[in-house]
Amino acid sequence: MSRKKEEQQRQEKFQQEISRINLPRGKESLGIIEQRLGGSRMRVRCLDGKTRICRIPGRLTRKLWVRESDIVIVEPWEYGGDGKGDIIYKYTPTQVGFLKKKGHLKQLEEFEEF
Repeated sequence: MSRKKEEQQRQEKFQQEISRINLPRGKESLGIIEQRLGGSRMRVRCLDGKTRICRIPGRLTRKLWVRESDIVIVEPWEYGGDGKGDIIYKYTPTQVGFLKKKGHLKQLEEFEEF
């Protein structure tokens, strides 16, 4: 009996995490971290076909820990051109699985083939 209850709670927690998933809005786009450059900067390949040098803004430096091959949301700079941007959000592995299942990361999988 308790085993079923634990399984139900786990499924409910999984559904709650997925229901609150952040998706890119406006000019934001999904990207994958290719390389860490140091000084909270990294090279990110975005789904709009551009490679940007992105940084983690000061308000998120302690909260957002990223590694290579993480899926993130990138907001391009207004005045820095298309070559620079900010990393706003990092997806957890369960959220990445959900995005793949829903088809949001199909373009990313095509990029990885090359």
